[in-house]
Amino acid sequence: MKTITHAGLTLLEVAGAGPLLSTEQDAVDLIGEAYGPDADLIVVPAARLDPQFFDLRNGMAGSFFQKMQQYHRRLVIEGDISEAVAASRALRDFVYETNSVGHHLFVPDRQALLALLARL
Repeated sequence: MKTITHAGLTLLEVAGAGPLLSTEQDAVDLIGEAYGPDADLIVVPAARLDPQFFDLRNGMAGSFFQKMQQYHRRLVIEGDISEAVAASRALRDFVYETNSVGHHLFVPDRQALLALLARL
């Protein structure tokens, strides 16, 4: 993991390589890592998430997001999840609503993330 600052915000960036993330404990571990640098956002590459994370029926994503919310941490899922979104109306709606509220975000790539950060 590394920490960067952009547009006055501190981002904790999770490495692209490593074990898949999916559980509440994984979220707690990320939250713990964010406390040291007092990160405003935790950026997780979509590829680091267990593929089942995007099947909303199993509750994995909900638990993960809920834990972030509980500890007042903002989560950004960065990467192309268009195939998963196209395959699931529930996921499409979840991504849309999440991005509309703006506390947590789904972004397709680094360029989109940086553009969003410039507006926060």
